[in-house]
Amino acid sequence: MIMPKKPKKTGKKKIKTDKKAASKITKNMTIGEVVSKHPQTAEIMLSFGLHCVGCHVAFWETIEQGAKGHGLPDKKIDEMVAKMNEAAAKN
Repeated sequence: MIMPKKPKKTGKKKIKTDKKAASKITKNMTIGEVVSKHPQTAEIMLSFGLHCVGCHVAFWETIEQGAKGHGLPDKKIDEMVAKMNEAAAKN
């Protein structure tokens, strides 16, 4: 029986992409971008007092800018973004 030859290695490595990391929500993303990609996050933002979700400013204002504008401290912003990532990961 003749065994098939193994393909030659070209030296090129396949790059694996982490889909979860690629779609991770950050506080530097615009509110509109996040809500468009992950509509379930709107409720989380509202629960933190970030009512920019339906505002026309949401399309160019980042999560951090909107949150700071509504008086949220950094710790609360990080908590909100973490919850948004949990919600986005479920879908």
